[in-house]
This record gives sequence, C-alpha cells and structure tokens, in this order.
Amino acid sequence: MLNFDDEVTTTATPVAARMPAMGAGASNVADHTYTIASTSTGRIRVEDKRIINSNADVNQLVPFKYKWAWEKYLAGCANHWMPQEVNMSADIALWKNPNGMTDDERRLVIRNLGFFSTADSLAANNIALGTYRHITNPECRQYLLRQAFEEAIHTHAYQYIVESLGLDEGEVFNMYHEVPSIRDKDEFLLPFIDVLTNPEFKTGTPENDQKLLRSLIVFACIMEGLFFYVGFVQILALGRQNKMTGAAEQYQYILRDESMHLNFGVDVINQIKLENPHLWTPAFREEIRGLFQKGVELEYRYAEDTMPRGVLGLNAGMFKEYLRFIANRRCQQIGVDILYQGATNPFPWMAEMIDLKKEKNFFETRVTEYQTGGALSWD
Repeated sequence: MLNFDDEVTTTATPVAARMPAMGAGASNVADHTYTIASTSTGRIRVEDKRIINSNADVNQLVPFKYKWAWEKYLAGCANHWMPQEVNMSADIALWKNPNGMTDDERRLVIRNLGFFSTADSLAANNIALGTYRHITNPECRQYLLRQAFEEAIHTHAYQYIVESLGLDEGEVFNMYHEVPSIRDKDEFLLPFIDVLTNPEFKTGTPENDQKLLRSLIVFACIMEGLFFYVGFVQILALGRQNKMTGAAEQYQYILRDESMHLNFGVDVINQIKLENPHLWTPAFREEIRGLFQKGVELEYRYAEDTMPRGVLGLNAGMFKEYLRFIANRRCQQIGVDILYQGATNPFPWMAEMIDLKKEKNFFETRVTEYQTGGALSWD
C-alpha cells in the first residue's frame, strides 16, 4: 500500500514511451506507443513554443506564448451564433413574389450560394485535415478548433438559406463542379489545400516549410481574404435595399467571423516569418505577388459571371478596382510589395463592415454586434 509519507520518485521514461495504444491490437500494446505526446518530461517553457516545428508538448496549453491567438479564440466564442436564429420569412415572401426581384438579382443570390455552400466546407477540411496537424502551438490550435466549427456554421447557414427559399439543392451544391467561374476558383485552391492534407507531407525542411507558408497565405489571404469579398458586397448591397434581409444578416455574421479568420491567419503567417526568416526570400515574395494577381483575375471573372449587367447600383467594373484595393491590403498585411498603385475602394459604405484593420473595431460597429435572437439594423 502506498504510504503518503514516502518519497515519490519520478521515472525518466518519456510520456510517449509509457502510453500503450488502445483498440483492436490492445493485446500487443507493449510494442506500440502514442505519437501525440511529447517525448520531453520537463515542464513547458514559453521560449520552447513555436508556431511550426516545435518540440514542446502540444497538449499543454499554458503558459501562453501567443496571447493574440487565445484572445481570438475567446472573441470567437463570445460571438457565437446559429443560422436558425435568423428569421427568413421576409426573404421567403420576396423570393416567392414573381415581381419581388429581378432575374439578375436572383442570379446573383443563387451564384453566391453556389460558391459559398462548398467554399466553407473546403475551408473546414483544410483546417481539420491539414493546417491543424502542422501548427505545433496549442493556443493556435485552440483557435483553429473554433474556426473549424465556425466554418461548419457557415455551411449550415447556406443550407438554411437554400432550404428556406426552396431552391434546388443539387443545383446549388454542385455549382463548384458545373459553373466555370466557381470551379476555376476552387481548382486554383485545391493544390494548396492538397499540400497540407497529404498525410505524407511533413514540415521540417526549408522546402516543405515554404510549401506550408505558401498554402497558409493562399488559404487566409486569397481564399478567405479575397475570394469571399465579391459575394459579401453583393448580398450586403441587397440588404441595404431591404431585400433578402435574413440572408444578408447571416452573411454579415459570416463576414464578421471571416474577418477574425483572416486576422488570425495573418498573425500566424507573420509569426512564422519572424521565427523562420530564411523562408521569406525575394523569389518567394515575388511568387506570392503572382498568386495574388491570379486571385484577383479569378475573382473578377466571378464578378462578371454573377452580374453580367449592372444591378443594385453595382457593376463588374467596380469590382475590378475593389479587388485591386483588397489585394493591396492583403499584401501590406504580410509584408509583400503592393501590386496596384493608387487602387481605391469604390464601396465606401462597406468600410465599417469590412475594411477595418483590427477585428475589435469590427465588433464595435453597431450593425455587427451580435446577441442571440437579435436582428441587425440596416440604417
């Protein structure tokens, strides 16, 4: 029997070597060890933590090294929402009214749902199957878990809108295969997602660390930071005209979430650069600028497809300037030379909803404050 007056000695055997595997092969557990536990038995020091290629135990959340990651996790939790809390009755009545919306407005809505309905599924898979595995910091992983859940909520929101309006689910959810302007954007993204989700891919070499950094930039700054913006402007423009207000309310909640995702991604990218300056070569930076240019081209084609004629006081040409403005912003956020000198924002009314540098300002704006069951004001 253990006597609590006895001196307790600790074993020098690493935790990973002392954790037998469970499951079908439990009879042979002596020959198997877990791989998720640290091989170090010492307590975690802040200086041991790194965004990638860290040897510190990922199961020990504290002490925090990147408090910005933990603060973003808390902010995401504090701003939780669910799609079914939004009343869609006005949208349903408008959609069923033959004279309620023009054909161009209906096309815009359906194309938006066609892109977004699968885009956030791609984002969730990228996080759960790829990014999470390669980020070796626990507070950053904590935010990624919250982000993955938010992507699921967003996909739920698009399904809720599609179901509420009685749209053809097969048509909407297959647009990423069937509509070229949507398919082209996804095909641009897939190779970078595949890098992270490939079970054989591992970081630890300059070449692979650059592959990871490249994919993180594409995911955060181009997918979430550029490819979503035409759709956000279009649906929020409808809301400003008192059309599709339920859908617009959900899009604004989604936009708020995506603003956090973008800012988190930028912080991760910049921290990796800081800890691994050898990755940030002139050739690599120039490659990133080329990817931004390609992203602008693809999103502009999407703008032309969703609105072949002027609608809602908008036209595709206005989006060319806007996308150049947004691309410049993303370049500046990660320390890349801007691409389009003199580009300006043609949608000043979007400033309080999108074009804010810090997410805390984004939350402070009156129309984006969220309370369960509340409704946004479009004044």
